Amino acid sequence: MIVMSIAGVDPSAGAGVFADIKTFQAIGVYGYGVITALTSQNPNKVYSIKAIESEYVEEQIDAVLDFHDVEFIKTGMLYSTDTIKTIAKKIKEYDLKAIVDPVMIATAGGNLAKDDLSHDLNKYLLPKAYLTTPNISEAEKLTNMEIKNVDDAVISSKILAKKCNTLITGGHLDGLNTLNIDNNVSIYKQKLLKTDNLHGTGCNLSSAITAYLAKGNDLEKACRNSFDYVYKSIKNGKYGTLIADL
Repeated sequence: MIVMSIAGVDPSAGAGVFADIKTFQAIGVYGYGVITALTSQNPNKVYSIKAIESEYVEEQIDAVLDFHDVEFIKTGMLYSTDTIKTIAKKIKEYDLKAIVDPVMIATAGGNLAKDDLSHDLNKYLLPKAYLTTPNISEAEKLTNMEIKNVDDAVISSKILAKKCNTLITGGHLDGLNTLNIDNNVSIYKQKLLKTDNLHGTGCNLSSAITAYLAKGNDLEKACRNSFDYVYKSIKNGKYGTLIADL
C-alpha cells in the first residue's frame, strides 16, 4: 500500500512531509513525499519560507506516479494559487482520492500561505477532494462564518460538504470533532490533554486518515482510528506529535 504527501518541509519534523511519512510508516503504509515549500521553523516559530515553483511540484508528482499507481494522497501546505491549481489538475488526471488539510496558518503562528488561499481552495481544490480536514480557524476562513460552538461547526460542515466530505477538528472546541460524510453529520468527542505538545497535530491527523483509508477502512472508521492515533502521538511525543511508544 502506497500513499503520497504533497506538502511543505518542516526541518523540526513535527509537521509537514517528514511528519506525514513518519505517520504513514507507523500505521503500516509506504509514503511518497512531494515538496511544495521549504521552511525554516521549529515547534515555536516560523522564520522563513521558500516556495517551490508549481512546475517543479508537478514534475515531482509525475515522476512518482509514472513509477507506481497511488490511490490516496494527502495535501498540506500548498502556499500558492498556482500550486493549488496544479494539484487540482493532477487529482483529475490520475483519478486520485485527496485528503486536503487546508493549511494556512502554523500552530506556532505565522502564515503558511502566500495569500489568503481560502477562495482558491474552495474554487479549485475542494470540489475535487475526497475529504477536507480544517481546524476551526481554517473552517471559518473557508466558509466565511464565525464558529463559536458545535452547532456553528455543523453549519460550517454543511457548507463545505457541498464540495467534499468534511472533518472539522475540535481541538479548540472542547474536543468535539464534526464529521460530515455525504451530508450526514456525526459528532465525535475526543479527550483533550493538557499539553503544549501540539506541533503538527493537523498534519498527523490528515496523514493518518490517508493511511487508514489506504488500508481499507471506510471513511468513518479511518477518522475514528486517526483520532486515537493522534491522541497517543500527543501523549507520547516530546517535540511535537512525534511517534513514540504507540
